[in-house]
Amino acid sequence: MTTVGIPAEGFKTVGQILGTNAIQFHSGQDGMAITIEMLSAHVSGAPVVDQDGTYVGFISEFDILRALAAGQDLNRLTAEQLMVTHPIAVHRSTPIADAIKIMADKHLLNLPVEENGKVTYSVTRHDLLRASVGLPVGIEE
Repeated sequence: MTTVGIPAEGFKTVGQILGTNAIQFHSGQDGMAITIEMLSAHVSGAPVVDQDGTYVGFISEFDILRALAAGQDLNRLTAEQLMVTHPIAVHRSTPIADAIKIMADKHLLNLPVEENGKVTYSVTRHDLLRASVGLPVGIEE
């Protein structure tokens, strides 16, 4: 017996997971707008893309908190000034076990899924946990 939305053999790769974080920030976007969007969407971070949609960085709540602790004004900062510039990403073919290891080893809360240099969505620890126990999106409701 299978559950709707779950492959018969269970979830194996990141590409089989419906990620719940579709937020993306853009080059030049100001820090306060990023902060408000992150808080409004209840996400802990998101990838930054340039005008061509290429993945160029990642901003997390920790990056914003560091800027605030340093006395910086979020209204005067851009995505480029806040983001991590050597971001980590996985591909749709990445095994879920590998994604979990990357997130644990690197202390990440979100993991962008990249295809041909473009981020299509991000998976969260919550998404990976849900997939690992074989539950579809929306099971919490």
